Amino acid sequence: MEGKKIEKSVLFLWWNVENLFDTSNDPHTEDDDFTPGGKLQWTEKKLLLKQMRICHLMSAVAAHPEYGKYPDLLAFAEVENQNVFQETLSKLQAITYRTIYYDSPDPRGIDIALAYNPLTLKAGASKAYSVPLGRRTRKIIVAGFSAEGHPFHVILNHWPSRSFDTAWTEPKRIAAAAVTRHIVDSLLVEHPKADIIVMGDFNDEAANNSLKQVLGSTFDAERVRNENGKLLLNCWSGYEGIGSYFFNNRWQQIDHVLLSAGMLDHKGLSAPKGAFQCFSFPKLLVGKKPYATYEKRKYRGGYSDHLPLLLKVSIVP
Repeated sequence: MEGKKIEKSVLFLWWNVENLFDTSNDPHTEDDDFTPGGKLQWTEKKLLLKQMRICHLMSAVAAHPEYGKYPDLLAFAEVENQNVFQETLSKLQAITYRTIYYDSPDPRGIDIALAYNPLTLKAGASKAYSVPLGRRTRKIIVAGFSAEGHPFHVILNHWPSRSFDTAWTEPKRIAAAAVTRHIVDSLLVEHPKADIIVMGDFNDEAANNSLKQVLGSTFDAERVRNENGKLLLNCWSGYEGIGSYFFNNRWQQIDHVLLSAGMLDHKGLSAPKGAFQCFSFPKLLVGKKPYATYEKRKYRGGYSDHLPLLLKVSIVP
């Protein structure tokens, strides 16, 4: 009798970690608040607790029976620099990540940070795309990998915020969506069945124009399969849990994971039913909202004001 075949998988994590800053003053960015003498009194002790919180979340994922391992690929939003990112990940004793990092022109100095497990993934080419706006904003990152010889790409986003007024800032997110859509289309021209995972903090929900009209986000998997790359499946489709962000007394789904049709064809990387989860556990929440590091600029000492997203996909031989 043959032994049970072990299913191989790739685990992705996206998380806006809320202001992972070091304590040094960078003269080139607006990070003065995140220094020991700044308004937020950001000290080494507070940074260390923040790093411990992040590592605790990662260990909770690895200990979860659904996953049983650390993410093979993780991407964080709101990281100040590569050094603090690498220092944070180095506190995980059980795994050694490699990083891919691009500095963004964001005035606050926050970037998207990417890391992967070199024992399970092989890295290929990567590139950072600028968003054409009057005000500098985070770059959009595309990176190629392979798992067990099967190629795939991730596209990472942290679109302009809704600060001041949602409608007034919407054109900025539409501009970012157009750049992401261009990257997706470029990959699909080369390989129409390409496996593409688009992740990020989009600062918009699925029904907003930036996602629905420009990026092509939909909850209809059948349409994604049938419309020749025009649409991406939004993994919030059919999801019954809470959102990733709590604002105006309601859960919002502003962090997203979207999949190309290639991720639904049961070849290479394939996302089965239930692949997606907005991850939480009791200590990650305070009442009905995420346990944030800061709340209304008052220090709370929590994890983040966002919850992380997980995607576990199968590797089909």
